Amino acid sequence: MTDADERPPAGLSPDEAAVLAYEARTWPGPGAKERAIREGLGMPPVRYYQLLNALMDDPRALRHAPGTVNRLRRIREAQRARR
Repeated sequence: MTDADERPPAGLSPDEAAVLAYEARTWPGPGAKERAIREGLGMPPVRYYQLLNALMDDPRALRHAPGTVNRLRRIREAQRARR
C-alpha cells in the first residue's frame, strides 16, 4: 500500500474522515456514540463535535460525504429556525 492509498479521499485528514464515517452510522442507544468516539477515535466527544461543526461548512467534507453533510446542515438549520 502506498502513502496515497492511506490518505482519505477529498484531502480530508484521517480524523476528519473518521468523524464523517461515525456521523453516518446509527447508534443503538444513549451513550453508545460517545463511548465509541472515546474508544474508537481516541478523542473526547467535545473535540469530536467541534471538528464535526467545522466539517459541516467545509467543501472537502461535502465532496467526501454529501448525504451526511447535507443531512447535518438541514438539522442545524431546523434547530436555528426553532430558536
